[in-house]
Parts: sequence; C-alpha cells; structure tokens
Amino acid sequence: MSQPVPNSGAPLQQEQKMETRATAKRMTRFNIIATAVAALAIFVAAALYAQDKYLLKSPSGIAFSDFRGYEDWAVVSSARTDEVLKVIVANPKMITAYKTGVPGNGQPFPEGSMIVKLQWKPKKSTEAPFVVDVPDVFKQAFVMEKDSRRFPKTGGWGYAVFNYDAASDKFTADPTSLSDCGNACHTAVKAKDYIFHPYQKR
Repeated sequence: MSQPVPNSGAPLQQEQKMETRATAKRMTRFNIIATAVAALAIFVAAALYAQDKYLLKSPSGIAFSDFRGYEDWAVVSSARTDEVLKVIVANPKMITAYKTGVPGNGQPFPEGSMIVKLQWKPKKSTEAPFVVDVPDVFKQAFVMEKDSRRFPKTGGWGYAVFNYDAASDKFTADPTSLSDCGNACHTAVKAKDYIFHPYQKR
C-alpha cells in the first residue's frame, strides 16, 4: 500500500509570497523617497530662481546681494526726468543717519549706508480723473554703498546699475557700471556727502 507524498510546493509558494511582499515594500519606500527628492529639487530650483538677481555682480564687483531686502526699505524721496520716474530708498542705517540730521549737520553718512534709486518708465494714468504720470515698466536699480576702504577714490561711495528686462523678468548687471560710474555727477553734491536727495518731510 503506497504512502501519501508530502506537498513539497507549499513552503516554496509561501517563500515566494513573502519575497513578493518584501519587494513591494521596498518599491513603495523607493517611490516615497524618489517623490520626496523630486519635490525637494523643485523647491530648491524655485528658491534659486527667486534669488537669481541676488547672484549678480557689477563689472567692478558690487554685489546685488549687498542690497538684499531693498524692496522694503523706507522711501527717502522721489524725482522724475523726461524719461523716468524715480523712487529713492535707503537701508535702515542710512535712514537713521538721515533722521539725526545727516548730511545737513555737516556729518557724513556712516559706513554701510546704502541707497537705491528705483526707476520706471512713466505713463499717463487712464483711471485718475486728473492728469497724472504713474510708473509703467520698471527699468533699473541704481545703487550706491558707503565703504571708504573699497572706494577711497570716489568719496567712499561705490556705484552700480542693475537693469531689468520686463519681457524676460530678469535683472542683469549693466556692463558699463563701474564702481565710479555715478561719481562724476555726484561730485556736484560733495558737500552733502555725494547724496542728492534729502530725507523728505512726511
């Protein structure tokens, strides 16, 4: 009388199922990690894109990043020419000096003072019930920083221009903006520490 043969395939099938589950878990972990890495890469790329203008330097080495946060600096004054509307802003150190009477009190602005002239092409308002020019396309940021060690030949001030192109939404360093690019004009106000605009009453 013959004996029943044991089912030797059952343990093998069980082992294959366990290996399949383990492989599925590894794939799930891999997918989660890959998704996280991709998301991080997108975040970093977006951050770098947003900071792109702050990677710029003028031909003379003045970094746009020196003026980081200028978008929120206090307004000093405004001006206009036939070509552009200008809003002049300064960093907190320079605003503090203005409020203590510099340069009208005969004192120079302190080291580290920074001022930015923001310039727009103007247009006539089509909404106001009166004739008024308003900013249209942003053109450039003209910057000055006080560092007597770096800029001893220009009264301690370094100058640079960063142009803006609306079509590409990009800033570029003006190739002609050397560190003394604005000094020739500003020597007219040497007695005011080379700064044209006073802090306007408000």
